[in-house]
Amino acid sequence: MAITSSAKKAHRVSLRRRLFNLRRKQNVDSAVKQIKKLVAAGKVAEARKLIPEVYKAFDKAAKEHTIKKGAADRKKSRLVQMLNKAK
Repeated sequence: MAITSSAKKAHRVSLRRRLFNLRRKQNVDSAVKQIKKLVAAGKVAEARKLIPEVYKAFDKAAKEHTIKKGAADRKKSRLVQMLNKAK
């Protein structure tokens, strides 16, 4: 357990950041899952309408350093490639 006051504060901050990071990751995962579900059902047009929402979730997570920028770019690219292939 943290002993000094600065260590206690750092622990509180890390718990708070963890919560924010988990929320951001869940937003990304749920958005991607929704698109994949629509593609699997053959509803590619509806999935394309959700792309801006997924891009926003990825960009926000990358901006806040929850995930790396390159990882966000790569995942966005692969998601669009999946949609293009599913035409």
